[in-house]
Amino acid sequence: MLNEVDRWLSTRSWSLTDRPLHKIMSAKRASGSTVSVVLPALNEEETVGEIVAIIRHDLMRQVPLVDEIVVVDSGSTDRTSEVAAAAGARVVHRDDILPGLPAVPGKGEVLWRSLLVTSGDIVCFIDADLKEFSSDFVLGIVGPLLTDPGVDLVKAMYDRPLGGAAGQGGRVTELMARPLLNMHWPQLAGFVQPLGGEYAARRSLLERLPFPVGYGVELGMLVDALHLVGLDALAQVDVGVRKHRHQDGQALGRMAAAIYRTAQLRLARGHLIRPSLTQFERTRDGFEPRTYSVDTEERPPMSEIAEYQQRKAA
Repeated sequence: MLNEVDRWLSTRSWSLTDRPLHKIMSAKRASGSTVSVVLPALNEEETVGEIVAIIRHDLMRQVPLVDEIVVVDSGSTDRTSEVAAAAGARVVHRDDILPGLPAVPGKGEVLWRSLLVTSGDIVCFIDADLKEFSSDFVLGIVGPLLTDPGVDLVKAMYDRPLGGAAGQGGRVTELMARPLLNMHWPQLAGFVQPLGGEYAARRSLLERLPFPVGYGVELGMLVDALHLVGLDALAQVDVGVRKHRHQDGQALGRMAAAIYRTAQLRLARGHLIRPSLTQFERTRDGFEPRTYSVDTEERPPMSEIAEYQQRKAA
C-alpha cells in the first residue's frame, strides 16, 4: 500500500507551476468545459467580498477561466450577501434552493444544494473565510481537470499557520482525519489536506456522490470518490499558504465528532449508538456539561433528485 501511495504522490501530486496558464486556457477552449466557483458562506462579510473580487478580476476579466461565481448564503446575520453581491457574485440563499426539502444546518448541505444552482462542468469549492486570498487557489485545482481527462477530483494542499507558528493549523486533520485515513483507507494517506475546503471536481462525479450535511463532507467525499472512480482519478496541487479564521477548541471537537461519524458510517453502515457529543464549560458552579448532536444525516447523490433530473433534461 505504501508503494501505491508513493507512486500516486509522484504522478498525482503537483505544484501550481506544473501547468502554465496558457496551457490551462488552451485546454479549456479545446474541451469547451465550463467552470463554476462556489463559496459556501455563513457570516463572512469581512472576507467574502475580497475573494469574489480577486476571482472576477484575475480569472474572469483578465482571462476567461471561470464562467460563474456563486455565493450560497446559509443564513448569515451580517452583510455577507450584500458584500458578495457588490463584489460581483451571484448570491443564492440556501433555503431558496430546492424549497420543497427543508434545509438542515451544515456546510455539506450548502455544497450539495449548490449543484442545483450552478451549471459548470467543473465545480470549484472555495471557503469564504480565507484571508490574503490568491486566485492561484482556483487556478491550481481547476487546471488538472481541464488538462487531464483522467482526473476527476483535485484537492488543494498548502501550509496552514496557526498564529505565528508555521504548519500548526489543521488540528482536526492531524488528530482525527489523518489517523482515520491511514488506518482505514491507506490509499488516501498521501493527501496533505484531506479536510481542506478548497477543491474542484467534475460535475459528473459530484452528482453521483452522497453528501454528509455537516463537517464530514470533505472526508466522506474523498472516501466515496476513491471507491467510485479509483485513486488515480484523485489528485492534489500545492498552492502555497492558507490563512483563515480559526475556531476554538470546542468547535473543533464538534467538527471531529462529525468527521468520526462520517467515517464510522462508511466503515460499517451500521447503527450509530450515540449521535451526540458532551463537552464541558467552567461556570461559577464548576464544570457544566453541554451536549451537542452530531450530524447524522446525508443527502443522496444529486442525480437521484427529481428536480435535478428535470433540469438536466431541459
